Amino acid sequence: MNPLTNVKNITKLGQQDLVGNKKTSWHDEYKDSAWIFVGGLPYDLTEGDIITIFSQYGEVVNINLVRDKDTGKSKGYGFLCYEDQRSTVLAVDNFNGSKVLGRILRVDHVANYKAPKDSKKVDEDTRKLRKEGCAPKAS
Repeated sequence: MNPLTNVKNITKLGQQDLVGNKKTSWHDEYKDSAWIFVGGLPYDLTEGDIITIFSQYGEVVNINLVRDKDTGKSKGYGFLCYEDQRSTVLAVDNFNGSKVLGRILRVDHVANYKAPKDSKKVDEDTRKLRKEGCAPKAS
């Protein structure tokens, strides 16, 4: 599906939440994941730039900016994990469809984030975070 169509569909879901009489939101389907997908990123943004932008809705605890294996350049999309899952709702509702440096962002929930395969460069904290995740633990 076209990325701009996805942006419109996610925006439409948010609008339906505002006017609907439902007791639950479409966001509730993702209550066990603190990860979001971010697409349409300008290629010259660094992980630090992205964290700075997205930290206005919560503390970012992990980011995976997908890069070309040969050149190391950003592919324009990535995954971001918040400390608190409720921040994902704010990020999806407020950043989806917004423009950053002339590019339209696509921001959506991720139900089951799969971390990239471990490489030799991954530190122990990152390895643990990838294995255990960063969503709140069910009690």
